[in-house]
Amino acid sequence: MLLSANWSVAWLMTGMGIGVVFSILVILVLVLQVFSYVAQKSTKDNSVKAGVAELPAAKPLAEASELDKAAVATALYLYQKSKGDQESGVLTIKKTPSAWHAVLNERL
Repeated sequence: MLLSANWSVAWLMTGMGIGVVFSILVILVLVLQVFSYVAQKSTKDNSVKAGVAELPAAKPLAEASELDKAAVATALYLYQKSKGDQESGVLTIKKTPSAWHAVLNERL
C-alpha cells in the first residue's frame, strides 16, 4: 500500500514536470513568432516612411581572366597539398629513467 502511494506521487510529479517544460516551450515559440511579426512589420514601415525602394541586384564588376583563374587554382592546390602533416616515419620515443619510476617499482 505504501509502495503504490509513492508511485502515484512519482508519476504525478513526472507528468507535472513534463507538462511545465512543454508549456514553457509553447510559450517561447509564441513569443518568438510575435517578435518576428513585429520586426517584419516595423522594417516594412521604416522602408516605406524613408522612401527606400528595392535596390537592383549588384552587377559583377568584371570577369576574371584566365591568369586570375589559374592563380586561384594553383593557390588552392598548394594549400590543400600542404594541409596535412609531413611525417618522417621515424619513431622518436625513447625510454628515460626517472626518479618516479624508481620509487614506484623498487624491484628495478
